Amino acid sequence: MSRTGQLIPSQQKLAEKLTVLNDRAMGMLTRIYNIKKACGDVKSKPAFLSDKNLEGAIKFIVRKFPHVDSKNNYWTMPFVQSQLQQVNNIKGEIMKQLSLYYFTFVDVMDFKDHVSELLTTMDACNVHFDITTNYDLTKGYLDLIISYVSLMLLLARIDDRKAVLGLYNYAHDLTHGKVDQNFARLGQMILDYEQPLKKLQEEFTPHSKLVACALLSLHQVYPRRNLPAEQWRQAQMLSLVSAPGQMLNPAQSETMPCEYLSVETMEKWIIFGFLLCHGQLTQSDSAVQLWRLALSGNYVITLFRDEVLYIHKTVEGVFEGIKGYSKRVTETKECANYAVVNAGPFHRERRAFLRTALKELVMILADQPGLLGPKALFVFMGLSFARDEVLWLLRHSENPAPKLNKRPNPVDYEDRQLPELLYYMEELRGLLRKYNQVMQRYYVQYLNGFDSIVLNNLVQNGLHQPRLRARESFNSKRNPTCQEDWNLSVCPEDESIIMSSFVNTMNGLSVKQGTTLLFEEGEIFDFRGMRLDWFRLQAYTSVSRAQLVLRENPDLARLMNTITFHTYMVDSLDEMAKETSDLSNFCFYGRLFEQYFQWCLETPSQMRYSISFPLICSHFMNCTHEICPEEVVKPMLSYKQNRHHIGDRSLSQANFFLDEMAKEAKNIITSICDEQCKLGDQLLPKNAAKTISIAIERKRNQNKAKKLPQEPDKPGRESMRRSRTDVTSMDKLYLMLTELCSAINYTPSIQVWEHTFAPREYLTQHLESRFTKALVGMVMYNPDSGEIAKPSELLNSVEAYMGVLQTIENYVHLDITRVFNNVLLQQTQPQDSHGDKTITALYTNWYLEVLLRRVSTGQIMFSPNRHAFVNVGVDPNQVAVNAEEFSDISELRSLAELLGPYGMKFLNESLMWHISSQVAELKKLVTQNKDVLTTLRTHFDKPALMAEHFNRLRDVDNVLKRVTIVGVILSFKTLAQEALNDVLKKRIPFLMSSIIDFQKHFPETPENNMVRVEIVNEMASAAGLPCDVDPALCAALRVQKSENPDDDYKIACLLMVFIAVSLPMLSLDSQSSFRADLEGHTNNIHCLAKAVNSIAAAMFTIYGKGRVTIEERLKEFLALASSSLLKLGQETDKLALRSRESVYLLLDQIVRESPFLTMDLLESCFPYALLRNSYHAVLRQDNRM
Repeated sequence: MSRTGQLIPSQQKLAEKLTVLNDRAMGMLTRIYNIKKACGDVKSKPAFLSDKNLEGAIKFIVRKFPHVDSKNNYWTMPFVQSQLQQVNNIKGEIMKQLSLYYFTFVDVMDFKDHVSELLTTMDACNVHFDITTNYDLTKGYLDLIISYVSLMLLLARIDDRKAVLGLYNYAHDLTHGKVDQNFARLGQMILDYEQPLKKLQEEFTPHSKLVACALLSLHQVYPRRNLPAEQWRQAQMLSLVSAPGQMLNPAQSETMPCEYLSVETMEKWIIFGFLLCHGQLTQSDSAVQLWRLALSGNYVITLFRDEVLYIHKTVEGVFEGIKGYSKRVTETKECANYAVVNAGPFHRERRAFLRTALKELVMILADQPGLLGPKALFVFMGLSFARDEVLWLLRHSENPAPKLNKRPNPVDYEDRQLPELLYYMEELRGLLRKYNQVMQRYYVQYLNGFDSIVLNNLVQNGLHQPRLRARESFNSKRNPTCQEDWNLSVCPEDESIIMSSFVNTMNGLSVKQGTTLLFEEGEIFDFRGMRLDWFRLQAYTSVSRAQLVLRENPDLARLMNTITFHTYMVDSLDEMAKETSDLSNFCFYGRLFEQYFQWCLETPSQMRYSISFPLICSHFMNCTHEICPEEVVKPMLSYKQNRHHIGDRSLSQANFFLDEMAKEAKNIITSICDEQCKLGDQLLPKNAAKTISIAIERKRNQNKAKKLPQEPDKPGRESMRRSRTDVTSMDKLYLMLTELCSAINYTPSIQVWEHTFAPREYLTQHLESRFTKALVGMVMYNPDSGEIAKPSELLNSVEAYMGVLQTIENYVHLDITRVFNNVLLQQTQPQDSHGDKTITALYTNWYLEVLLRRVSTGQIMFSPNRHAFVNVGVDPNQVAVNAEEFSDISELRSLAELLGPYGMKFLNESLMWHISSQVAELKKLVTQNKDVLTTLRTHFDKPALMAEHFNRLRDVDNVLKRVTIVGVILSFKTLAQEALNDVLKKRIPFLMSSIIDFQKHFPETPENNMVRVEIVNEMASAAGLPCDVDPALCAALRVQKSENPDDDYKIACLLMVFIAVSLPMLSLDSQSSFRADLEGHTNNIHCLAKAVNSIAAAMFTIYGKGRVTIEERLKEFLALASSSLLKLGQETDKLALRSRESVYLLLDQIVRESPFLTMDLLESCFPYALLRNSYHAVLRQDNRM
């Protein structure tokens, strides 16, 4: 105010107040929105508002609102006091929980006062608004009005507002003895805004002139921004190649900031502005045109986030109460019908156009990023257009159309191609981030080398009369720095200072700095002060009686608006991207967001665009405000019946989308793998049998009239096509995989609320999980029936599976080798990282519990000749398990490849555990017969005494059976070790040669004690090499070692005696016959040779003194065994003689298996002629059979 009482516009700080109040408005909207959502959800609202005990008191307070005073005579009546007693009991809790709500309403009241004061001040200053000249001032003014109206409408939608305010005030009165000082005005405000639009119309009656001035300026912008898609196509909107000769020219416009101004924002200005100042509709045809155009494009409009207003219903309700507005009501109904029927197709076509236009932009700018400088305006126009269309679709899809005479087509509100549009928006945003320095360099040079000179010349030539002096040329690099050089003699002081600062700031930018130095040193540009000064200048020059009138200098306004855009390109690129392409509203349309994502995954052509959904989750935090920190730091909003704050929601949504994408990719890969496994199975040798049999049948019956069997399709037939148009299921799967992997490979990481998501890691984890389950599933182990897949078939399927997984590297940058290592290494252990059984555990269990257990039934025997276990005495087709199919060398090699050295080691350890349990039982039997065995050991040269004491032995058959079981297990272990050795020689030949050489040349000297020797043996055994002393067996038996080593040693010696003297009993078994074709005994007693040698070597290594002890004890065993077997020659019983020759062969097998015994030693104990005759006898017997 001046001394005369007049307002001085430059002292009113209109620009600063508009900036602060608009920011404050967004904060207040956020807080009121949260209160509305909280009070509308039973789970999130304060518990006492739903308490049945307080229901009467709350109804009473609401009924008497705003007269809430405990000292009022009416409130002190007994029946009233009885109802309010419950409030008195919890008054502290009420004040604590409702204080945030109450003071938010107080803040709204203060905000309302400040807005009213500012609007009144602007009326008094008679500000002139024109969106094309004073853009910031007009936009700030209209934004403030719309935010204020939205706030009051949201306030009126809070159902519990009277209960909240009344309860808090009554609790305050009970606590402090007086009502809150703000409550009287606050209560009156709540009553005034029971019908908010009516009250707002009264408030804005004095402001209608300025509001109309601002709205009518939109007539130059809004109609041409709201054109149909066909006109966009004809004008080649957003096309960089429509005029190739001008491709490098900067994109210019006389209304630069209006080009990317949101159409939704303009529609809100028009609808709310003319709704409050409806008198203008009867005074201006331009107003009516804007009004009808805005009403025809929507049937709902956004108040805040997902809170919307049904426009036509609201307008009809307001106008029906105004006399003489029947024509306007009819007009509104016509617009409603038009919007419901035609708005959907109108916006559908615009989205279709934008998809192709943005795609063209992305492709050109990605190939030539230098065009981002001159064509930045096109980028932000495209982003703004697309954002408007996306948000239009969101609010109209979520909110059904009103029931009118005409109904909309639902297809217009279900755009399954929306992900493509979202994707190109994210692509453009990504290009802006990636090449931000390119744009900075371009516009720093533009500001310094062009804008500053044009502004300087414009000021001198266009605004004031210059001095008579030689003027510098347009392209000079002169930097005027003082007011005298400009000759701004009639320009007001404030305006002169601001305009001088503009030119000085731009002249202070160095081209050299703009190209290299600034970016390398990390200097930060900041033009916020310059933009605020332009905002101030707009305010100074738009009021009445201004010495410099902006509307009379449109060239200055256009140039400064353009310069402002250029400064944004230098220091606020992210802010511009947020303004034009922020899609944080998806946060509040969770159902639609997920629905569009599911549609995207269901449509192969849209799969590559699915990555846009997790990228949009990074926008969610843009909708938070510092005035409402509870949205960020703690749960506040209800979403899907769960209270999550926006940060958590953004994280959970991003995680959900990436997880679903990875799952879908995993499912597609699984389908491809299954198909490839089936194709791989067709190449197995067993499938050739049917083809061979048909060929033989055809050859046999080729001259007969008999119908020949049809030859089955051969593998590879599926790849033969008659036409390229033939699309198979595999083609479709690979197409889907390509599209989805393109999405996953789009970016290595996504930043969401200070968290980093790696899409490829999601796919890696799902592939590992699926590969693990597939491996175990392909084993097809059935514990009930004992069925399991053959190792060779499983290996074939695994290789097919791995082949498909390896091809994924062609589509996405994944380390598939890491997946293989993680999964296959876990499969070599008995349990994986989740505690589930692996193929190692399953095959180990099957070979121990199924195959080797069935060996003891006499239907399976070990054949050294075939290096496998074979079924005997039964038809192989009639048995559940064909032993040879699972134990021959090819199958065990496949098993070794699947399990690897670690898995085979676990298999060996499991085998040794079973052997150790058998040895423990044998020791118990030896202990029971200890005295007899001691006598037999010392009197083996006395046949009569030996025969007498042998008859006193107990459980002889049990001993032989258990030793045979041990031998069978050791024979299987030998086969497995040989298979492992073969595989490792093929896979790591150089390492294997080193291990073999080390084992062969490691000396067993006294200096190298048994511990060192055992370590070498462990290394060799892990590589599948045979060892004289089995280290795994030693480790298993060492556990049974007692505290008295002498007793253990004696038990071991007696065990060997027990086995030796029991051998003749084998001749009584008819199954002990030797089969020359299989080189083994039917009841597997030939495995005794391996059992004797291995047990003796292991036990005497543990309990004795190394190799010398082993040799001595085996010599003793050989002497006892030969002495016992020679007695069979004196037997006359035919039952004892039927397998005598077969049993004799055991001695030869024991010596051949032993690294500690020699044939010379055997011949000294047992006549070789007898062995030779035994071989002849069993061979003749086998030939007779």
